[in-house]
Amino acid sequence: MEQPQPGEAFERALDYLYSFFNFEQPAEDRYATAKIDIFRPRQLLARLGDPQNRYPAIHIAGTKGKGSVAAMCAFSLRAAGYRVGLYTSPHLQEFRERIRILTPDDFDGRISPAAFVHHIEQLKPAVAATPGTTWFEILTAVAFLHFAQEQIDVAVLEVGMGGRLDATNVVTPLVSVITSLSLDHMKYLGDTLAEIAFEKGGIIKPGVPVVSASQQPEALAVLQQLAAERQAPLSVIGQNWQYAGHTAPSSANEQTLTITHSPDPAFVPDGTIFPLALSGEFQLENATLALAALQVARPSFPHLTLDACRAGLAGVVWPGRLQILHQSPDAPTLLADCAHNPDSAQKLSYELRRHCRYGRLWFIFGSARDKDFRQELSLLLPTASGMITTTVNHPRSATPEELATLAEELGTNAYPAADMDTAVTLAWSLAAPGDLICVTGSIYIVGDLLNRWESLKSQLISPVSFRTESAE
Repeated sequence: MEQPQPGEAFERALDYLYSFFNFEQPAEDRYATAKIDIFRPRQLLARLGDPQNRYPAIHIAGTKGKGSVAAMCAFSLRAAGYRVGLYTSPHLQEFRERIRILTPDDFDGRISPAAFVHHIEQLKPAVAATPGTTWFEILTAVAFLHFAQEQIDVAVLEVGMGGRLDATNVVTPLVSVITSLSLDHMKYLGDTLAEIAFEKGGIIKPGVPVVSASQQPEALAVLQQLAAERQAPLSVIGQNWQYAGHTAPSSANEQTLTITHSPDPAFVPDGTIFPLALSGEFQLENATLALAALQVARPSFPHLTLDACRAGLAGVVWPGRLQILHQSPDAPTLLADCAHNPDSAQKLSYELRRHCRYGRLWFIFGSARDKDFRQELSLLLPTASGMITTTVNHPRSATPEELATLAEELGTNAYPAADMDTAVTLAWSLAAPGDLICVTGSIYIVGDLLNRWESLKSQLISPVSFRTESAE
């Protein structure tokens, strides 16, 4: 029998994985307690020899900032010389981004197609013996297997959704991390901040230290109760750790963090300044939260120094967050940001007003239908000259037409576009030099733009402008 080519084998492995995912089934049903059983991934992993127990881990849940905090932790540990497994979701541009091993010689480290195929084949007998296994449980097992077989020093694990019922919640980490909590995935996690905090706080383990971003009182009370019940020491940014930030005037890209109070001055002395690679004032708290997590984990990593943390925060690569893709004097500025819920939209709107200079503001927007896009649009549109709506590459995408209709109802001119190429081309024709085009609304929208930008750039930008951008 003829063996499949490497690309074909990878596609077959992906097809096998996605055969366990029903896009037509409502997500709230997929996340229901009756469907999600935290004991099932334990059974699956036990059949694989419990690979998740072969290395220490940092476990991160929350509504906003999970990926940024995970990346900051991972890049700091990498800068200290460690092999770091990084498991995040969803992917931005390419599926293999979800499972990565960062090393001092490789800041990308995404799983190879051959390794992915190998682990899927390893998993199949265990999956067959574990009825009801979900696609995310299988993917999580692939990550744990890959990290174990590649002998990483530490894993940084981002929760997929929620926390309490998440497949990653099988680990007993060195530290549990809760990022900023807000109302999102309410159909699945609850209608109040207290309910969402209960689900996210489900990653808190008995006796394992917890670090949390500053939270609304309703959410913080739940986290404090869970931590007390489980005798898990809790540190909160703004209380145990305090910080200040400085952003260069009219530039969201030159930002520094100052730790004004640290509970461990031997590790991070008060007054220490950290240049940040990631833009946006909200990254100040994310960076402080990453430092707090690393401070708890540091006894396990003797090479994790202040200089390594400084290098990690200054060098972290995490695309799609206030990312400027093009800026030149003779064309519009193009910026992308994965603002996928109302809280994110509010922060994006603030950053654009505070730190970006532009003539007119144009949005390219797309969203899944199960998101609160009405509230997102109401926060984004007041300062916009117009919006181009397009489709998310997902079966439950809101249509460009319904998004455009809603934008018009909110008082903004809107133009539906069938795909990203059409949307960017239209925005470029409407915008003038000095205007700002912001692509947002969904991580899938931003990923689509990043995948298409090199091709679009050659069509939209003159050679002179392109040389100017390259020189910068």
